[in-house]
Amino acid sequence: MKQWLFVLFLLITLASSAQKKRVPAQTGNDPERIRALLVILAADTMQQSVHWPNITPKDFLDNLKRNIRYPLKISTGKSTNFCGYGAVTYTCLKNEPLRYAECMLSLYRNGEAYYRNIKLAPSETIKKEAGLMTYQGDLDINPADQVWFLSLAHRFKGYLNFFNQRYSKGDENTMWASTNLAKFNKMLRKLCKYKVSSKGSDIIRPSIKDLPGFLKEKLAGGEVYMYLNNALLRKKNHNRVKKRIPTHYVALTEINYDDNRVVIKYWDGGYKTLKEVSPGTLKHIIYGVSWVMYKEKTDE
Repeated sequence: MKQWLFVLFLLITLASSAQKKRVPAQTGNDPERIRALLVILAADTMQQSVHWPNITPKDFLDNLKRNIRYPLKISTGKSTNFCGYGAVTYTCLKNEPLRYAECMLSLYRNGEAYYRNIKLAPSETIKKEAGLMTYQGDLDINPADQVWFLSLAHRFKGYLNFFNQRYSKGDENTMWASTNLAKFNKMLRKLCKYKVSSKGSDIIRPSIKDLPGFLKEKLAGGEVYMYLNNALLRKKNHNRVKKRIPTHYVALTEINYDDNRVVIKYWDGGYKTLKEVSPGTLKHIIYGVSWVMYKEKTDE
């Protein structure tokens, strides 16, 4: 009886959540989200994990419930380098909430877990520090998100992480957590059920004649991720080096354009952002475009 009342509550909540303005209304796979929430509810008597001493079961489960109910609100923090992991999580939470929930529960209980065939086995240092982050906004009070992002950063490495491969306190803000384009695409391929395609690089912008049209076409059949120069997009007063390199990953949610302007809406670490730029500026800020097509699934 308790579970049926919970399901009824979820259906009402999911119906009303479409009115939220902070994130896009479409979240995808609502039936599986209900199953995921029931799995989390069944773990309500879970004991304190010996692997994560600074995270209580209640805080962990509350965080998981929030992520399943509002999958596009997951925050990557104020000043971390978690944006690449956040963009990948955007797809995981939207399309496979049950797999995510089961992986996270196993990770809390056992200190390690599998997501598909990828083993997440964070270091002891990470386990002791998770739950203690400060000055990162919403991430401070969401310990399960800390566990997830730190575990992904520990598992996946690229050339940007070469000189800092072992986590120390505060490394979520350093090159330890950075993600180059090839690493980002690898994470998508390994963690998501869709075939991944990509154009661009960490240095040279992609050669796409009609970039707005290309983005709109790919978005119509799946999901699109942009690897861009955030300093130029937000017109921040960064140094010259940061004005010449890509620094940020976002998930495109909508694009409209004419000959003189392009209006893009994108998911950026828990928030829906709208920007209007010229076609030339769009080409200038984007260094990489990765996309998945819903009809092209992998066998993993």
